[in-house]
Amino acid sequence: MSDQPVLEIRPLRADEHDALAELTVRAYAPVHGEVVDGPYLDDLLDVAGRAAAAEVLVAVDGDGTLLGGVTYVPDRTSAMAEFDDEDAASVRMLAVDPGFQGRGAGAALMAACIDRARADGRNRLVLHTTAENTFARAMYERMGFRRDPARDWRPDPAVQLVGYELVLR
Repeated sequence: MSDQPVLEIRPLRADEHDALAELTVRAYAPVHGEVVDGPYLDDLLDVAGRAAAAEVLVAVDGDGTLLGGVTYVPDRTSAMAEFDDEDAASVRMLAVDPGFQGRGAGAALMAACIDRARADGRNRLVLHTTAENTFARAMYERMGFRRDPARDWRPDPAVQLVGYELVLR
């Protein structure tokens, strides 16, 4: 018998905003430490704002337990966009409950974003993460994303984000 949870990827429901906010902070804190504070903490907690500006997807198991979530940004005109590439879509704030990491929820959420980007006719799917987030970076690379140093940036003097890109077409 497999220990892999049965996963469903679907749009976030309004009654899940608080649970996803709390899960996101718990997932980010061990990797990002002090960065998960101040204005960025507010961003992580603002699930309703993300859902209003982009598409938030969640992974749930067969019992309906929330395992993780991700924000799919369909194009550069979204308020959630951190890029100015007219042929790209983006992924932001991928988070998986620490108790479920490494069991496929993150990859399933990313696969759903890749499918959406292709369906939207995008040529690229881009994302940013921290250099310290080696677990997520390894997953992105296994999924075909490649480092794109031209997309690196600092949203804050204390935070260096590294860019990744997946060519879709």
